[in-house]
Amino acid sequence: MSTDTATAWGTIRRGLTQSPELRTGLAGTLALALVATVGRVAVPVAIQQAVDYGLRAPGGPDVGRIVTVVAATVAVLSVTVSCAYLMNVRLYTVSERALAGVRTRAFRHIHDLSMLHQQAERRGSLVSRVTSDVDQISQFLQWGGVILLVSFGQLTVTTLVMLAYSWRLTLVVYLAFAPLVLLIRFLQKRLTAAYGEVRARVGVLLAAIGESVVGAGVIRAYGVQRRTVARLDTAIEANRTAQFRALRTAVLSFANGEVGAGLATAAVVVVGVRLGVDGSLSVGQLTAFLFLVTMFIQPVQIMTEVLNEAQNAVAGWRRVLDVQDIEPDVADPGDAGRDLPPGPIDIRFAHVSYAYPATVPGRGPSGTSEPAPSSGPEVLSDIDLVVAAQTRVAMVGETGSGKTTFAKLLTRLMDPTRGTVSLSGVPLPEVRFGSLRRRVVMVPQDGFLFDASIADNVRFARPELSDDELYLALAELGLADWLDGLPDGLRTPVGERGEALSVGERQLVALARAYVADPDLLVLDEATSAVDPATEVRLQRALDAVTRGRTTVAIAHRLSTAQAADEVIVVDAGRVVQRGPHAVLVREPESVYGRLYASWLEQTRS
Repeated sequence: MSTDTATAWGTIRRGLTQSPELRTGLAGTLALALVATVGRVAVPVAIQQAVDYGLRAPGGPDVGRIVTVVAATVAVLSVTVSCAYLMNVRLYTVSERALAGVRTRAFRHIHDLSMLHQQAERRGSLVSRVTSDVDQISQFLQWGGVILLVSFGQLTVTTLVMLAYSWRLTLVVYLAFAPLVLLIRFLQKRLTAAYGEVRARVGVLLAAIGESVVGAGVIRAYGVQRRTVARLDTAIEANRTAQFRALRTAVLSFANGEVGAGLATAAVVVVGVRLGVDGSLSVGQLTAFLFLVTMFIQPVQIMTEVLNEAQNAVAGWRRVLDVQDIEPDVADPGDAGRDLPPGPIDIRFAHVSYAYPATVPGRGPSGTSEPAPSSGPEVLSDIDLVVAAQTRVAMVGETGSGKTTFAKLLTRLMDPTRGTVSLSGVPLPEVRFGSLRRRVVMVPQDGFLFDASIADNVRFARPELSDDELYLALAELGLADWLDGLPDGLRTPVGERGEALSVGERQLVALARAYVADPDLLVLDEATSAVDPATEVRLQRALDAVTRGRTTVAIAHRLSTAQAADEVIVVDAGRVVQRGPHAVLVREPESVYGRLYASWLEQTRS
């Protein structure tokens, strides 16, 4: 955790610094709050004036004076109500705009984190940072923020008016509430820790619910509903327990506020009567002071309750700030970077090695922001190779040999531990992300699809394409017959994560999306795995069209992909052990590639 967010005030200061929208128009909002609170003391002052100079006038009750006081009070209260309304509107508007900015910046930062960060932290926990945690801040600012503004203003104005009537009684009131202030300072650290645990438990609960919904098919298939329910019950109970502990601490401060209120009222009555007997206080002043004490007690009691929500909001804000403190280990060079030169792209790996860290970079074992720990064993070692532009390369090897890591380094989803990856002579850390993502496209194994139609998913890379242009693109890939066989053609919905389509159909859509993006370098991470023979024929035909005329690196699970490539690179235990055309490599039956090919042939025959 950053030292700047170690305390509640530190978190609030950092949050306000990173949310400039909250400071927009703040002076005007405070001015309205001041007017709204000043108007609240009009009633006690009016009572004092009406009693001392109206009812107890020297010549008898002065009705005219009373009417004047009442009329002035009504006018002041009308202005007060109008200012309170405008203050609420401004506060709601500013807070929503500011928190939309907080949510957007937090989401973008999470999206900029490397795949390692995102894979190491549960998705539900990350989602909770930009949903429930920000919602908690919003709820506090729009409810507690209004109350705090009004309450603080009411305390200030009430104190000034009480001092004008009697400094002695004002001192009595403050002495009655002094123990409460000390108690709140003591409880603040406990509340901070308690609500930090609450926000963390909410993240765990959301993660458990999300996994249970997404993995419903697997849960049913393996008949583990009871274990899943038990896991959810555990998360729910942990959340309930954390909430109970936090509320128990909050209730303690609220109960002591009630004690302080009783002591203050009793003390004012006793001391006030004594001052009245001595002639130091008039009847109207004492009556007004009792009303002022009530106005003083009300915000004090409310503020003890608001403290509860404030600590919850601060805990949520701290979680948002903590995730923003994580420095992305793969950063966009931005304006200092370069664009890839136009034309076909060649690849150069210069003595590249990579080792996954023992824990996520920038995240300590406790989940706090800490320096990166030492790395684990290397999964790629001293890779030194060049791939010529417009060459179709297949990379093969056993599971865990480092093929997917190679693909992630090539597309700069990660940076190498040692060595340099260059495209067309430009080291990848120097390439702007905008240029890199336009010119280099990776099709992952799962072929993730969004919950939309086939047209929307294919058009994702180029939203300006019309339906006719999309149909033509799929026809060029040899997929027109498949598309025509679907119930709604391009308008066929794919379902969440593409689950309305088969695995092979999802891969076809992912390939079509890559095709219309028209990259100069295409990286395919086992994009033809786990499909039936008929779909494999379609996929292979589509792959031929997609890869034609552009540099292609295909992480090959099926060696039919290697047969169609210009060159095969064989990786074993993180090292390149063979390289050459399929026809040449297959002549060495005792080599790594020879054994892989023989195993593949045996699987296809069985």
